[in-house]
Amino acid sequence: FIALIYISSIMTDVAMKVSDLDGEAPESTDYANYFCTYSYLYHQKDMLEDHKRTGAYYQAIMSNKRQFHNKVVLDVGTGSGILAIFAAKAGAKKVYAVEATSMALNARKLVAHNKLDHIVEVIQGTVETIKLPEKVDIIVSEWMGYFLLRESMLDSVLIARDKFLKEGGALYPSHANMYISPIATKITGNKAADLESSLDGWQGFTEDMSKYYQVDLSCFDQAFDEEQKEFFLGTSQWTDIHPSQVLGTASCFKRYDLHTVTLDELKGVLKAPFSMQVVTRGPVDALCGYFDVTFSGSAANPTDNNVILTTMPDQTGATHWGQQTFVMYPTLECAPGDTIKGDIVVTRRNDNQRLLKVEADVVVEGNSAFARNSKPRKFIYNID
Repeated sequence: FIALIYISSIMTDVAMKVSDLDGEAPESTDYANYFCTYSYLYHQKDMLEDHKRTGAYYQAIMSNKRQFHNKVVLDVGTGSGILAIFAAKAGAKKVYAVEATSMALNARKLVAHNKLDHIVEVIQGTVETIKLPEKVDIIVSEWMGYFLLRESMLDSVLIARDKFLKEGGALYPSHANMYISPIATKITGNKAADLESSLDGWQGFTEDMSKYYQVDLSCFDQAFDEEQKEFFLGTSQWTDIHPSQVLGTASCFKRYDLHTVTLDELKGVLKAPFSMQVVTRGPVDALCGYFDVTFSGSAANPTDNNVILTTMPDQTGATHWGQQTFVMYPTLECAPGDTIKGDIVVTRRNDNQRLLKVEADVVVEGNSAFARNSKPRKFIYNID
């Protein structure tokens, strides 16, 4: 049944056309790993009802109508078509709304239902394969993934920028920043307990296999141990962190100007130093990763009103991106006034280029006994 749904969905994506400008469907493996989810309205609803997200885009576009008036706009990954509709309402004379999946059919329906189909043209296909009859003044896109870079959709935005954006044109958003901060969380202890329980369960399992079937599985012990440690302690977790859990200053370790960053830079290794001061107390149970994006236009066409969309810990609750929590076990002992320093490395996973691997080398510096006794530690995480 699930296979039939998948086959039906991808056949719809390939067969149904919505514009003479339509491009090619995503490659089948990439479709299965990434694109297919976005062809369902329930997933579009999850994003649209994130009012911090949708509201930020609405404010960035509608509070800068002068920048959109009589302009040509490209929406990369339009989904339901909501950003294309905002751009049309802000005064754009033409909006090309590109969507790789069959959600393009729903986007066209929504555009027509809102009587904007004389402005918005929905195009189905990957942005890498479409052709436009003209250059555009503005590119809008909601491309961000967990920890900013998961999903690698920014690749497509940069390709669209290099193919279609006029000299001096603007991207919305225009800039992006990545952060980590030290936090207190019960997740670390819970994951450590779950790991211990899993390893105990394996021990009982191997004893039963030996007792009842006379098969010795002990040659798997080390592999199972490593597998479970990677799963419980080496895999980040989506979280909604409250500001009261934050134990010190955040470190902005990477800043992107989307008008100038290159595709090669984006695909390469991101390695950067970080430094966080412990303010309230220790120990640190985990690192909290998040991002923000800024809508400020371009140097030639700046916004009248800058808008910032942040995913930092917020007492009113998280965006649908939440934060990524990277547990540190054993916890990192430190005291107020100490500084947590190190290097963070973010790379794309070999098994799936849309997923991430994060490495953090950490040491505590300062005058406390914890800092004086601190040894460098290395943590490795997957972002699934």
